[in-house]
Amino acid sequence: TKAGIDLGMIVTDSAKALAFYRDTLGFRHEGDMPFPGGGTMHRLWCGESLIKVIALANPPEARAARGGIPAATGYRYWTISVSNLEEITNACAAKGYTVAVPAREIRPGIKISIVEDPDGNWVEFLQAS
Repeated sequence: TKAGIDLGMIVTDSAKALAFYRDTLGFRHEGDMPFPGGGTMHRLWCGESLIKVIALANPPEARAARGGIPAATGYRYWTISVSNLEEITNACAAKGYTVAVPAREIRPGIKISIVEDPDGNWVEFLQAS
């Protein structure tokens, strides 16, 4: 019924998360709403997918394991298809975000890079030629 997905993520600092997803990656900020149980949901669009950046009023003590793909089970990264892989990777690096995997070709005609968001979540950029 919808071409995209909805993805919810709990963040430790909404200002830093918005600086990454909205300001650096260019996600469209639809608006904010109260989150049930206390907190704020920032609603951002990446193409046809809704990214729900949630700052809880009482953040949990537990944190997701850092270290990317091999560090733990569960959701470890997500992929965004882009047309400007080098530009977005360089922009992230210039703003001080960790580039976990520099831009490289993984198979003919497919390049990727992976950047860590402020909470250490991995975001993969994929460009097909």
